Formats: sequence, structure tokens, C-alpha cells
Amino acid sequence: MKNNSNSIFKLVLAIIVVSVIGSHSAQAQDASTFSVSGSVDTYYRSSEYAPGTSFANLNGFALGMANIILSYEGEKSGFVADLVYGPRGADAVFNSAGSSNIVNQLYVYYNVSDSFTLTLGNFNTFLGYEVISPAANFNYSTSYMFSYGPFSHTGIKADIALSDDASLMLGLLNSTDYTEAQPVADDYMFGAQLGLYGQYINFITGNGVTQYDFTGGFNLSESFFLGINATSYEDDSAKFSGVALYPQLTLSDALALGGRFEAFTDDGLGAIGSIAEKGDNTSFTLTGSYTSGNMIFKPEIRIDSASGKYYADADGATDSLTAFIVAAVYTF
Repeated sequence: MKNNSNSIFKLVLAIIVVSVIGSHSAQAQDASTFSVSGSVDTYYRSSEYAPGTSFANLNGFALGMANIILSYEGEKSGFVADLVYGPRGADAVFNSAGSSNIVNQLYVYYNVSDSFTLTLGNFNTFLGYEVISPAANFNYSTSYMFSYGPFSHTGIKADIALSDDASLMLGLLNSTDYTEAQPVADDYMFGAQLGLYGQYINFITGNGVTQYDFTGGFNLSESFFLGINATSYEDDSAKFSGVALYPQLTLSDALALGGRFEAFTDDGLGAIGSIAEKGDNTSFTLTGSYTSGNMIFKPEIRIDSASGKYYADADGATDSLTAFIVAAVYTF
């Protein structure tokens, strides 16, 4: 295990060195074509016990991940190689093994025209409000809907700009979260997304799974934004549904305050805790965000309440959990 980790570390280091050298070479030709970006995050969590959501679930001083994104944009085509390393990254690519367990995204694309792009490879999901990268989420901890929806897809998709305010995506995909190859021949999934004025209706079906999802938001004033996510999932053995509101208030160029109010119903998945029956969960998360240069500090308090004693704490089964989290995210 240690030797494998060292090999992966050396691989990542080699990629970074080659990327830096390559970037100087690329800049001599076209400064806008090649880029290296990403983030590093770490956090403190006050409680040893966490709800059944992804990420930010380790107690004490804990690590998130290092995220390195290499991209090249040519006149008609390009690629993205998105690499992750650390606990958050391992959770994000849980179905991958060997050297693939650091690959968050790996795809190439071709611009057929100004309004039509084909993408082939592995890319993060189009469903849901939240994403894997902590730099792109306002709240540091994640919702149940995000945690139990798909993380990534591998396949081919077509993105079509219908107008300035409307878009359509159609995709043929491997089974959800099988990012290296398709495990069952001819058992593919179909995905679609319709975008209208910044609101998105998402759909995925196949392999016994059907999920509908709405993601959007509205600027209610110059300083107040309200995000919305609603989803409904069903497979051959379980189903879940939920809705969440994301109010965000900008107080200054550096300071903002945001919440997440999520109601989640689990019917047989066991997402809320150690259950395999129907249960309801209400989660309230309040997050502050202070930006200084490339550093973002995020203090956060999260309170989860369930309809039964589905969680566990030091005293045994419980119907509520509370945690305080302080995270630091550095972007580059």
C-alpha cells in the first residue's frame, strides 16, 4: 500500500513538473491555450460523529484534497485532466482502482461549431447544485442529494446552444460512477439536460435507475442570491428524494454568508444512517466565507435532525447531530 501511494505521488509530481515546463513552451506560442489550476483544502471538525453525507466527515484536524487541473484549449479541440489526491479525492472516485484513483475527470472535446460541442471521456455529473471541488461550493460540507446522486460519468455527450438563453445536452453514458470502463456490456445510461434562462432540468435513466433533477437560482437583489435544487431518484431496490434552498448574502467583496436548508427522504437506501427503510432528514447548514487573496476561510455549523434514531454518537443511537467546521481552501 505504501509503495503504491509513493508511486502515485511521484506520478503526480512528474505531471506537475512537465506541466510547468510545457506551460512555458505553450506560452511562447499562445498564452491562452494551456493552463494549470486547482485547489488545496483542509479543515477542522468538532464532532467525531458525522451524518451519512460525503466529505468533511473526519473528526479533529483533517485533510480534504489536492486538486490539479491541466487543460489545453485549441482552436477546435482540447482536453481536461483533473487529478485529485487525498481523502476527499478518494471518496470522489470510490469506484476507481490503481492509478485511476487520482482521476477526477479526463476528457477531450471537439467544437463542431460555435454552438455544438462533442465531449468524450470522464466528466463530473451534470445533476445537482453542488460539485466535488470545495472551491466551487459555497458550503463546505455537502448535501444528501449530492452525496447519493452520481458524482461522475464516462461516455460521450453533445452540448448544443439553442440560443443565448437556452441549451441542450444529450449523453450516452456508462453505468453511474463506473468511470474507467463499462462493467456490463450494452447496459448503458442516457442523460439529458435542458437549460432555460439559467435554470436546468436534468434527467438520467438506464441500468434500472431513473433520476429527475432541477437545479437553478435567482438573483433577488444585487447582494442576495437564492439557489434551488430538487431531485427524485429510484432504482430496482431503493429510492430517495429531496429539496434544498441555498440563500447567499454578499456583505462585501471579501465576506459572504450562506445557508443550506435541505429536506431529504430516504426509502430503502440507508443514506441517512444505518437504516434500510423509509426515513426523513432535515439539515440546516450556515456557512461564512471570507476571502483573502487566493485563500478562502469557511467557518460552518451544521445541524441534522432525523425522523428516527438513525445516527450514532458517543451515547449510541440518536436522532440529531451537530458539528462545527472550519475549513481553509486555497485556489490557484
